[in-house]
Amino acid sequence: MNHFLPKLCPILDSSFIPASGRAEFLNHLGRSLADSGVRWMEYRNKTGTDAEVLADARILRAAMPAATLVMDDRLDVALAANFDGAHVDTGDLPVPDARLLLGPERIVGTSASNEAQLVEALTSEADYIAFGPVYPTSTKQTTAPQIGLEGVRRFRALAGPATMLVAAAGITLETAPALLEAGASAVAVSAAIFRHRDPAAEFRRWVAVLG
Repeated sequence: MNHFLPKLCPILDSSFIPASGRAEFLNHLGRSLADSGVRWMEYRNKTGTDAEVLADARILRAAMPAATLVMDDRLDVALAANFDGAHVDTGDLPVPDARLLLGPERIVGTSASNEAQLVEALTSEADYIAFGPVYPTSTKQTTAPQIGLEGVRRFRALAGPATMLVAAAGITLETAPALLEAGASAVAVSAAIFRHRDPAAEFRRWVAVLG
């Protein structure tokens, strides 16, 4: 199933959420992002308990009712929070099993960090494939080598024109336009947006540049 994918896909990592006043922070953040036009966002929490992730997810769902929200890894929490889908990395639940659990109407995304993984992902019927790391990243643990701009071109050539490819890791507003020009369908951005005091305003700045 081909879901609409905007050029800019924010990833809210739990490392940007304060321990104190967590619920109030997420409610304000979600509402401000929705007001700024965020139509797609992934929530990623690698270390929190299921209860914490579910509580966070339900706040975001209520604050962003019209946005497409994707949960990283935790399919059961995605269902409980009424998220629109989940992202499963290499080593997580395989895409066909994720699809079986989530059903045909929800989104299933996956990742590829090299050409062999991309070939495998292309046969999985994932709705989109996030690939990289394009550049060094501080928000996700990975030992995979950076692929850079040339890697984006290689991945697009291998995937063909119709595959939804999301470039990820270390992307800035200065590098994003070239990645889209090189063949990425979209760019996934975490720190470059959420490290700012006003992520919603930073999102608007990105949209003004990327269109």
